[in-house]
Amino acid sequence: MSDDSTGDDPASNPDDQPTDDSQADVTDRETVSEAAAEEAESAGPSAATPRIEGPQKLNVLTVPYQIAQQGISIVIAIFVFGGGGASALFGSGRSLLAIGAIVAVVLGIAAFVGYFVARYRRFEYELTADTFDIRSGVLSRRKREIPLRRIQNVDISQNVVQRVLGIAEVGLETAGGGGTEAQLQYVGVDDAERLQSEISRLSRAAKAEDGETTATDEERFETVFSITERELGILALISVDLRIASFLFFGASIFAPSAVSMAEPDNWWEYGVGLDSLVGAFLGPLAALGAIALLALVSGVLNAARYYGFRLDRGEEELRYERGLLQKFRGTIPLSKVQTLTLEENVLARALGYAALTIETAGYTPTSGESNGSQSAIPVAERDRVVSLARSLEAFDDSALERPPKRARLRYGFRYAIGLAIIVALLYAGSVLTEFQLYWYVPLVAAPLVPVAAHYKWKNRGYALGDEHVITRNGFWVRRQKVVPYHRVQTVFSSQTIFQRRRDLATVTVDTAGSQSLTGQDAKAVDIDAERAEEIREEVSDELYGALARRRRGDHGRGPDPGSDSRSGELDPGGTPADD
Repeated sequence: MSDDSTGDDPASNPDDQPTDDSQADVTDRETVSEAAAEEAESAGPSAATPRIEGPQKLNVLTVPYQIAQQGISIVIAIFVFGGGGASALFGSGRSLLAIGAIVAVVLGIAAFVGYFVARYRRFEYELTADTFDIRSGVLSRRKREIPLRRIQNVDISQNVVQRVLGIAEVGLETAGGGGTEAQLQYVGVDDAERLQSEISRLSRAAKAEDGETTATDEERFETVFSITERELGILALISVDLRIASFLFFGASIFAPSAVSMAEPDNWWEYGVGLDSLVGAFLGPLAALGAIALLALVSGVLNAARYYGFRLDRGEEELRYERGLLQKFRGTIPLSKVQTLTLEENVLARALGYAALTIETAGYTPTSGESNGSQSAIPVAERDRVVSLARSLEAFDDSALERPPKRARLRYGFRYAIGLAIIVALLYAGSVLTEFQLYWYVPLVAAPLVPVAAHYKWKNRGYALGDEHVITRNGFWVRRQKVVPYHRVQTVFSSQTIFQRRRDLATVTVDTAGSQSLTGQDAKAVDIDAERAEEIREEVSDELYGALARRRRGDHGRGPDPGSDSRSGELDPGGTPADD
């Protein structure tokens, strides 16, 4: 028994070779490992691996385009400011000096061209799993690493010439930036679109690695809004700022007749009507109406060109927009970075039942340079459609807006009356102390409108505290209703001016991380009861901490899931609400 057991024990004979069974097991494990490796290789790169490999260069057409762009400006400047000196130099007979000038010009051109060539050759960008790296500099090298998490928007823009050449400018906007963090001038259109998609995908992958529930594969988009020809026409119609129009009308009515009266005409028409009387009665208002019509036409054409072909696509993590006739823009709006929704409508838009929707994200936004940190989600559409899309992004309820107390309306009336009296007094003093005949009594026609203006200013103000959002509304000429999720609130504070304290009123300001807070365009509940203002300030602060606690537990309290079929506010490509 002992000999048998010793002979069967592998440890008793270390020189023995492995048995056939163990050798088969090793072979099987190697086969499985090779199969797994082949499968992983065939599956392609992981979610966190960039699909744009290695350092990349700008498009080669960047060099001639920038040379032409800058060269035209230099040639125009030389022609305007130095053309006479050049003619005098070559006509003076000083051949050596002229030859020296020619040599200097040639060397300057060579240095100019060489600089752009060197800048092109020294500029590289690279996309990694965590950062977007840029290496640049001709005389001194500069390396910048932009964390993908900080990138808020990737915008693509093209003017007419760039579209012909097939190149585009890519702008990267980051949270907390005061401008564009990085610009690629210029890359091919396909490269720009691929870069935009890759940055979005890698950002989602980084969030998934940190445990956030987000898709890491290619995001699927569906068109939720596209502007129609009718809506483009409405946009052109309502683009004029009626506040400027009103100033033009009253200003021209007062000062245009005064300017013409300086001619002191002394001839009379056969019907006994003086030219100065005719001009004084009609020229001012006619000039104002003509200026308003011209302003409306120019504004309408520019806005129609700016938003021509506007389309908004929605995915699970972001919105993408495309617009522009002469200059084309394509950009992204990350849904996770949305700070404030703003429903905007001027007087004409409200009368026609139309509105616009803008979205403010953290930090500075798009390279279009038009929005102070906010981007149009819908440039114009019927108000019900705009509200439907806004509620699909943030499920808010604005049916219970509270207006300021009525004593605020009285305050507005006194304010407008005092302002009108000051204008009349200044014009009257100008008529007495100067030779100009200022029609100081013309502004008095607005006196009956003072109580009307005060009422409508009061009527278009309000606020509401919802379950997940604070909502404010302000403005008559341009009414803006702002929707701020509680978890986006940075600070909330109340303030009182000297005049508000006299009527026991106050203003509550809800500050977010958006850049519009820097320009004083935060959500504000204006001229509400001072005691109520303190209550609102405390309520919003409490709701902020409650919303953050719910989000930590995974209950975000947001609107319907963008990927589900239950989005009651979803719009189809034609822009009509989708059937429930």
